[in-house]
Amino acid sequence: MKRIFDQTKTQSLFTPVTVYSLLACAAQFARGIHPRKVNLQLLFDSFYCLFLQEGPFVYMSLVGTVATSRQYFWKEYGKADERWLHSDPTIVLLGVADGARFVFSMFVFRHFVQITLCVCELYGGWMTFCPDWLAGSPNLNTNHWLYLWIYLVFFNGVWVVVPGLLLWQSWLSLKRLHPSYQASKKQK
Repeated sequence: MKRIFDQTKTQSLFTPVTVYSLLACAAQFARGIHPRKVNLQLLFDSFYCLFLQEGPFVYMSLVGTVATSRQYFWKEYGKADERWLHSDPTIVLLGVADGARFVFSMFVFRHFVQITLCVCELYGGWMTFCPDWLAGSPNLNTNHWLYLWIYLVFFNGVWVVVPGLLLWQSWLSLKRLHPSYQASKKQK
């Protein structure tokens, strides 16, 4: 019987940075969403994405392909979605957009930027997968449970849940600032 996990796959899937990032995100949302926590999470995620994940991916995509590089994280994910291996322009531009979070995560106009980036993230995810689904998923490996449920559903589901929670947090913050909310609060 063929082994599902070998040591290199397990190491690339469960790196300490990935595990700590997911645990920190889960702990923050379990304790409640506070603007300072969101700022720290955005800064950490931006740094992580820009310098450790998306930055090297974009660089390798511009100077060659991920398939010929030593980017084991992206090579492993490329087993689930082939477009990440061969410099697909849509995928590369999504990587560039993820780097924008690093620049805007701590400004006063954070909610405007947060809403914009969250909507862009959700739209980008839709535009990444929907055309492939309509074409019969030629680039997606849905035959193996690991690639389908962990790589495609879980890891991409995080990019739906977190922007959704951040949109909700921005909605509540902006609602509290609206004059009609302030007036109704004074009447009570």
